[in-house]
Amino acid sequence: MIEYYLDAVSTYAQDIDRLVWLVLILVGFWTVLVMGIFFWLILRFRASKSPKAAYYSGGEKEIKRWISTAHVLVLICDIFIIIGAIMVWYNIKQNLPPAERTVRVISQQWAWTFVHPGADGQLDTADDITTIDDLHIEKDVTYHYKLESRDVLHNFSVPVFRLKQDAIPGREITGWFEAIKTGNYSIQCAEICGIGHGIMGARITIETSEKHQEWIARMSQ
Repeated sequence: MIEYYLDAVSTYAQDIDRLVWLVLILVGFWTVLVMGIFFWLILRFRASKSPKAAYYSGGEKEIKRWISTAHVLVLICDIFIIIGAIMVWYNIKQNLPPAERTVRVISQQWAWTFVHPGADGQLDTADDITTIDDLHIEKDVTYHYKLESRDVLHNFSVPVFRLKQDAIPGREITGWFEAIKTGNYSIQCAEICGIGHGIMGARITIETSEKHQEWIARMSQ
């Protein structure tokens, strides 16, 4: 669905897209079926075509089985959705792969500050590179991000990664991503954070190893 309009650029983006499709198909099937039956019953038993309605308590065995059977089938569909959601959540939010690089993401009203490792590849050393609203990463490299907020609640959102993570004042939150395609894409704040929320956008540039090393050398100068 969303992949037709927005590239899937991280290793786990398609897992999230498949989960969305699973929910859409299972919920959509029951929605169409129930609405179809609902309108069919309205037409079938309309006053002009039917005698006076009879009263049923709902406790009759023959009537209860229509409700019970549908209930069990819906619960089975729910189990598939819950299992799929837990698997995706665990793989993305809980099971962090080892980091090859680490970047710091700092949110504030109303801008993003990114701290990149310099030529030594290590964060929080003398050659770190700091940029505003401009994140540069390398393709096919697993990154950990250290997310923090300097003021209010923000949300670090990279739509092409299918990534959204709240930035909470007083906490440092660690997450990860690995880009699988080069290009220049949008970063946004997905949490209303004040009057300038709508202009709190940034860019992420995904580069090949050679291009990224050239950028690091240029910024280090």
